[in-house]
Amino acid sequence: MDDPLAVALKFGFLAVLYLFLLWVSRSALRDLARSRESAVAAEPVGSPSASQRHEERQGGKGMMGHMRPRLEVIVALGYEPGTVFDISNGATLGRADSAEIPVNDPFASSAHARVYPRGDFMHVEDMGSTNGTYLNGRQLRGPERLKVADVIRIGDSEYRYQE
Repeated sequence: MDDPLAVALKFGFLAVLYLFLLWVSRSALRDLARSRESAVAAEPVGSPSASQRHEERQGGKGMMGHMRPRLEVIVALGYEPGTVFDISNGATLGRADSAEIPVNDPFASSAHARVYPRGDFMHVEDMGSTNGTYLNGRQLRGPERLKVADVIRIGDSEYRYQE
């Protein structure tokens, strides 16, 4: 017959194992739900938004034609404060060589975040980074519209949105 202590340890180990598996599956489901929300919120690539279609009918450029959206470095490793990046066509931020705005920060992912035009406004979106992207001190949960003087933080690097 088995020792009661050994049986209790076996059941305790199984309980811990099942709790771990439950935690992993809940985390995976939460990540899937978050990515599904951001995919629903984003417009399909290549399809013009309603405001862009209206602008084409009117023959005008709309508000985006008059803006020069840019990100200004507040604090970022490898850049002087005040360095400006033009983002009028959108930009990706990250550690990858292919990123339009390289982020030399150990907490940044290869493709960490993206800034893109949508209608008459610029938006920022986290691209599934490990450590998250913050807008004005609040972690992004999906795409958000940028307003003048908004601060985007990736790790210890900070950028201010300007028009």
